[in-house]
Amino acid sequence: MMLRILRSLGPAVTFPSMTEAIRAGFGAFVGLGLTGLFVLSPIIDLQTGLYLVAPFGATSVLLFAVPNSPLAQPWSAIVGNTIAAIVAIAICMFISDPTLSIAVSVGLAITATILCRAIHPPAGAVAMTVAMSPDAIARLGFWFALTPIAIGTIALVIVAIIYAKLTGRHYPFRQYNEPNQHKTNDIEPIERLGLSEQELTDILERYSQSFNLGVEDLARLIGAAELQAAAHRTGPLIADNIMSRNLVKVPPTMPLSDVADLFRRHKFTALPVVDSEGIFLGVIFQIHLINRAREDSLRLHRGFEQVLKRLLDPKREQPIRAEDIMSVTIPRAFISTPIAALLPLMAEGDIEAIPIMDHKKIIGIVTRTDLIAALARTYSQSPPQP
Repeated sequence: MMLRILRSLGPAVTFPSMTEAIRAGFGAFVGLGLTGLFVLSPIIDLQTGLYLVAPFGATSVLLFAVPNSPLAQPWSAIVGNTIAAIVAIAICMFISDPTLSIAVSVGLAITATILCRAIHPPAGAVAMTVAMSPDAIARLGFWFALTPIAIGTIALVIVAIIYAKLTGRHYPFRQYNEPNQHKTNDIEPIERLGLSEQELTDILERYSQSFNLGVEDLARLIGAAELQAAAHRTGPLIADNIMSRNLVKVPPTMPLSDVADLFRRHKFTALPVVDSEGIFLGVIFQIHLINRAREDSLRLHRGFEQVLKRLLDPKREQPIRAEDIMSVTIPRAFISTPIAALLPLMAEGDIEAIPIMDHKKIIGIVTRTDLIAALARTYSQSPPQP
């Protein structure tokens, strides 16, 4: 019994990565630093209200550490903080007792933000700050809700959006019914569960998790769990069992015309780029050629085929080389990597192939075709379900 109680008092989250901890902390540093330098002063200014307040620190925790949380989304942050300030200011005008005004302000602020679908934990701190700042409220009145609260929160949200983009995160988080990465109305492949948005919402409400998870989060989690379960059916298959080994590698200086010839000759979807010592540098996908031609076609206002032919011309003054269009940020794996880890990477995004590494050298590559073939063999060998 005592051991169970002690366990319940321990950490409730998994052990985070050092990279994520640094990313979140540096994000808060950047957000508050830029807001303090260019928007709000760290020194209290009761003339304009353009100064930082303590609740912005709590808002930064959500925006930069847990940007996927429904509580951290722009509507929750901006509207939640602003409504909490308005409610607390109104309460302080009618209740002079400090203890009572704090309690009522925070309680009503929580109720108001929930009803406005803008629950944001730092909003409680905003309401408490208002109740504990009689001089500021006497001077600024309801202007306090606009500045510093609304203006400061908007500034932090803008920085968080830019920072998330630069660090490979999604903020604001994509809503369930928004167009996918291909700009069509199909749901992302990993989220095609056979469940409607309303059904997913009902699940969240049934387990009282609507404040902790969004519909998008739940769909992705269920989809990832289904992929993991599917990977279990493949048995102990690892990358070594399915990868292509006889690779056609290209040097970084190879002209784009020669790269295109290799694609045509071998019917590959990806070509690894290595240096003279065999060190892996990146991968060129067929789509890279098309995207480069499309971008130049739009920029130069010329026909797509005309631009593509010009790109592949080896006699042009500055021929494009393999290193100019290769991708260097794709995920990598090892021969012992299980298929369970490769499936989610291939199921979403634009990852067509994953290089298999031995230290700094590429020894194989797993394509979507390799994965589909492996899954097809596995399911064809599985006994029929009763």
